[in-house]
Amino acid sequence: MKLDVRDLLKSLMAALLLACSAAAVHADDYPSKPIRWIVGYPPGGGSDFLARTIGAQLGAQLDRPVIVDNKAGAAGMIAADLVARSPGDGYTIFSADNGILIYNPALYKKINYNPDKDFVCLGLLARVPLVLVAAPNSGLTSAGSALAIIKTKPDTFSYASPGTGSPHHLAMELLKQSTGLFITHIPYRGAAPAMQDVMGGQVPLMVADTSTALTHIKSGKLVPLLVLSAKRVAQLPDVPTAKEMGYKDVEAYAWQGLVVPASTPQSIRDRLTKEAEAAIANPAVRKNLVDAGWEPSPSDAQLMAAYMMAENRKWQSLIRARGITAQ
Repeated sequence: MKLDVRDLLKSLMAALLLACSAAAVHADDYPSKPIRWIVGYPPGGGSDFLARTIGAQLGAQLDRPVIVDNKAGAAGMIAADLVARSPGDGYTIFSADNGILIYNPALYKKINYNPDKDFVCLGLLARVPLVLVAAPNSGLTSAGSALAIIKTKPDTFSYASPGTGSPHHLAMELLKQSTGLFITHIPYRGAAPAMQDVMGGQVPLMVADTSTALTHIKSGKLVPLLVLSAKRVAQLPDVPTAKEMGYKDVEAYAWQGLVVPASTPQSIRDRLTKEAEAAIANPAVRKNLVDAGWEPSPSDAQLMAAYMMAENRKWQSLIRARGITAQ
């Protein structure tokens, strides 16, 4: 049977038009079922709180349930790999943090997802300032005296972190690089056990996020020395920033952004960006985030992509310079 090229082209064009039409209808009907919000960390933590707080409002706006699904493990890489392989239909969204999007590609020899190719940005959600805290029995009571004491006793101080490659760990390495301090890193499996040992006096120092540290600071179980944010934290008005102490390049946050699989249609991405921004701007949601120590940071996809580029340059350079690796 002789192949008619014209008939073949007509068939291909019809198939293409059908696919486009189906995609358009799908986008117009979106959402028609519950949305799954993947979180790469366990329930009860800051990432989980953020997703559930914003997700509840997002679900109310879309008139569809937003179900938070915790897929913890491997520094968020289990969740990232799952989302990278999920259909781009708008029913799987992912709160990816700086560890998943920025640090992991530089820390690990091999990861099963590509942040630049597997995901597309919807926008930033929020960020949380980081604060250098000390154990009450450490004798470290202020930023100036602490830095001076540590400098005179190199290699005698140590600091805890939630794990190698966490924002807390890398923020401390940035501070060490800028100040010339020598402090031994002691990685833990999570923020809770690390903070418990600092409060108990087993380890003298830690960079913590304000969302988990504020309660313990107010109770006197932790001593705040220095905030690593661009400006002073409202809940800690007497604690100076690293920039105020003369370290202008020391600025660090733990942040979260919303992404979806790269194949998600633009119309659905635009809808989700708009709805997420509205959810974060909701007064009740905003108050809950601020009260928990978060800084709401709603943005569109372009702003998030630009922010990620700047973060990539900063942190991947630090990781290489400090020779930091993870397994």
